[in-house]
Amino acid sequence: MRSIEEYQQLVLEELNTFQESMTGKLSLYDPVQYILELGGKRMRPVLTLMATDLFDGIVQDSVKSALGIEVFHNFTLLHDDIMDNAPLRRGKATVHEKWNVNAAILSGDVMFVQAFTLVTSCKTEYLRAVIDIFNVTAIEVCEGQQLDMDFETRDDVSIDEYLEMIRLKTSVLVGCSLELGAVLANASKEDSRNLYDFGMNLGMAFQIKDDLLDVYGDAALFGKQVGGDILANKKTYLLLKALEDSSEQQNKNLKVWLSNNDEESAALKVEKVTEIFNELNIKEKADKLMDDYYNKAIQSLEKINLDTLKKEYLQGFADSLMARTY
Repeated sequence: MRSIEEYQQLVLEELNTFQESMTGKLSLYDPVQYILELGGKRMRPVLTLMATDLFDGIVQDSVKSALGIEVFHNFTLLHDDIMDNAPLRRGKATVHEKWNVNAAILSGDVMFVQAFTLVTSCKTEYLRAVIDIFNVTAIEVCEGQQLDMDFETRDDVSIDEYLEMIRLKTSVLVGCSLELGAVLANASKEDSRNLYDFGMNLGMAFQIKDDLLDVYGDAALFGKQVGGDILANKKTYLLLKALEDSSEQQNKNLKVWLSNNDEESAALKVEKVTEIFNELNIKEKADKLMDDYYNKAIQSLEKINLDTLKKEYLQGFADSLMARTY
């Protein structure tokens, strides 16, 4: 097995080649190059390469498909930013702010086609399975985004609905990244699917950890504004669980603060909502749910027909991913 840094380097080399293929072409490709240059850890394509390596496949043969997953991920970010009217992405202007909405939509469209082309750049014997995995995942990610938008105007979102939304919007792509790499190494269907389940449940745990860090994280370590979800009235697991478990008075107080969008009292809003979370032990409940999903991931990992050292490698990666502290 290679190191994470070695997988990342393989992805970056392929990304550079991909970027060079667009240089000097139509302005359509300028936003594509721009968003791909904004950085990130490239964890999804790394997972694809890692999965191929786990099953003794030829890692180099999976690099284009892995990059396709990264291009698809960035396509979803580009379009999400338009829908959210977000001004910044990784500290830089979003594509629709730097260019315009029409340019962002069209460049996003071509990114989807580029992603599909890259993902399906594999040996013919794996093509049908790869297309099926990618298409199902792409549809699910769109369904998750639609649910997320629907939730913005609903006051009756349930915890189960929220968990399904993050499964579709975030977690299935993690599972897909791993399953794709396994398929490209000719792993069995059972092993490929258990690896998918490992990734999907790990993605769920990671997203709940992200919700927790938004409220309880150290801003300097987290890299985001602490309390941002509270200020945006975002329907996270923490908020939905608080609304579900609160007394009549606590529920009333929560809704008063949720209706307060005064910028001058933003810090007080975060403080008061967090106080209610603490009264209801929401952090502990979210921690338990996160651990439940992590344990499901490990149970799926244990079912995979791999030697102990490879399973330990993958569990070590999972542990490092979940190691972000408050």
